[in-house]
Amino acid sequence: MANVSPGTVDRIIHNRGQVSQENIDKVNAIIEKYGFKRNIFASNLASNKKCKIAVFLPKSEKLEYWESQINGVKKAADDFAKFGVELHYFLYDFDSVSFQEKFSEVIDFECDGLLFSPIFHEESVVFLEEYKKKDTTVVMIDSDIKDKIAHYYIGQDAFKSGYLAGRLISFAVKNERNVLIVKIAREIDSTSIYLQRIKGFYTFFDEHPELTNFNFSEITINDSDASQLTLKMFEDISSIFVPNSRAYIVAQFLEKQKIRGIRIIGYDLLKENITYLNSGIIDFLINQKPEEQGYMGISYLYKKIILHENIDPTHFIPLDIIVKENYSVG
Repeated sequence: MANVSPGTVDRIIHNRGQVSQENIDKVNAIIEKYGFKRNIFASNLASNKKCKIAVFLPKSEKLEYWESQINGVKKAADDFAKFGVELHYFLYDFDSVSFQEKFSEVIDFECDGLLFSPIFHEESVVFLEEYKKKDTTVVMIDSDIKDKIAHYYIGQDAFKSGYLAGRLISFAVKNERNVLIVKIAREIDSTSIYLQRIKGFYTFFDEHPELTNFNFSEITINDSDASQLTLKMFEDISSIFVPNSRAYIVAQFLEKQKIRGIRIIGYDLLKENITYLNSGIIDFLINQKPEEQGYMGISYLYKKIILHENIDPTHFIPLDIIVKENYSVG
């Protein structure tokens, strides 16, 4: 139809140059009018091309949230294997020392793309400064570090999710409310997503000055050591915000102490969180859909590396509010 050779069409489709602008315009006009979609399956079979992706995430043992992430990654690996996608896993224990031990392995590994979650902020900044020299397609999930490397991000808007938690705390409240933020994490000072949630939470109340009957306090406990919780911490407290997936630790303590009537908001559909959601101790969970993040991370790399698609640099996972009435296992 364009009256040019198949080789010319091939060069135009794949942006390989050495073609006149007239022919480029002619072929693209025909593609636009009649439609064209590469048969990636056939192309990969013909070229025997492999797309190697490095998966640099925490190990999932005893970490249900990350188990869901890995499950999503593995499901995507099965779905895209027939298109030449090949995953290589670099999984580390959930601590910064183990992260740094895997650091050099990932740097030395030659691949087409990287799936990464920067959960240890300072260490991740150093890693990304080094990794950007490789000029590899990078997708971050769960957490985001901006301006350090060109990349795509899949996850929730941490600030907005904290803002939403503030709104949930404020619902149907007319009397004096004492709100406690319980920070439970190994690397609180280094986790930007954690701090963004807390910032969003406070911003909601800053932007609603009519809500004058709220008082705020914070406590910090190291990792998941519930023995650090005391009854005094919860005196006169009416609402609790836990800005990560460990709301169940607070719920468990309150249940043992037979304390009821405190509104609790946390994150993620962990089994323990669901137990306390169903029993009415946890009121709201904001679902981050970790399995979907893992799957979409590989899907993004496939679309960019194999299909050469133009994709949005950021895909925010919807802020799903889960209560016991709308939770279902399916």
